[in-house]
Amino acid sequence: MYYLHTQRNLKLATALMIVALSILMARNTSWSAVENYPTKPIQVIISYAPGDTDANLRPFIDKMPEFLGQPMFFVYKPGGSGAVGASFVAKANPDGYTIIGTSPGPVLMTPFVIEGIDYTLDDFVPICRLAISPNLLVVRTDSPLKTLNDLVLEAKKSPGKLTYGTSGTFGSAHTPMLIFSKLAGIELTHVPCKGCSPAVTALLGGHVDMTSCTMAPIAPHIRSGALRALGLHTSKRSRVFPDIPTFSELGYPVVFNVWFGLMAPKGVPKEVVEKIFDASKKVVEQRKEFIEERMKLLGIELAFLDAKEWLNEIKAQGDMFREVIKDAKEKGKK
Repeated sequence: MYYLHTQRNLKLATALMIVALSILMARNTSWSAVENYPTKPIQVIISYAPGDTDANLRPFIDKMPEFLGQPMFFVYKPGGSGAVGASFVAKANPDGYTIIGTSPGPVLMTPFVIEGIDYTLDDFVPICRLAISPNLLVVRTDSPLKTLNDLVLEAKKSPGKLTYGTSGTFGSAHTPMLIFSKLAGIELTHVPCKGCSPAVTALLGGHVDMTSCTMAPIAPHIRSGALRALGLHTSKRSRVFPDIPTFSELGYPVVFNVWFGLMAPKGVPKEVVEKIFDASKKVVEQRKEFIEERMKLLGIELAFLDAKEWLNEIKAQGDMFREVIKDAKEKGKK
């Protein structure tokens, strides 16, 4: 009897030792993966079609591998006003090898709009803000709308006739137009696209009368003379295009800068976040001339912020978005 009891205790002790060793080995393996991060390429998910978010982030992504020691590459997952790409990242393994390059739309605004969506802002860990871009409203150069006042007069004469494209419903290009329409007391018809670049293509092809978008996909067409800007949704004029007036100057206080930054899925080790942040900071500090030259071509501004400051800004924007979207939905029910 004593022998059997001792044998049982020995087996139990052995089993517990095996479990303890397994946990220890798993922890050591996990710590080793974090300590040696990154050991393979990092994919940066973009929730829109090429030519907008990716263009604003590319100067940074091109240089970050110098400091991380591994390549970074874009993967495009457009659709659902940015929800397809954002959902993919929210569900991804939080190991730091899948992150999102994003503007406010996919992670902040879309969850307010799409019912039953499977993620919220809380499913992401901000890493850093990298750049900001003005939103602006443009028409083709052959458009009879020469000024913002022309637009308002035409819209009041024929409510709902004028159309405008954006990157998606209630996105960061659509929302300022909702604010403008309310301030001006006009009705415009919104045509959502799968990103700003498709919205610009729709305008150039004559499928919409106007496009509201960030600067990067528009700047080349302003320089070529194909498009004319009616106004900027900013508090001050652009350093790159100083002749374009702001909506505020023209009597419509619509201020809406669009940020671009990097986020990771919730649960990613803080050490991994710190490594990506440090690489981003080194790019800004040590490759500043390259970054600013590329920013100027795109018509955007370098605007580096750490995660804490950026998150405070995001939450403040969220409060504003919520009110605008609520107002638009209530108007739609009337």
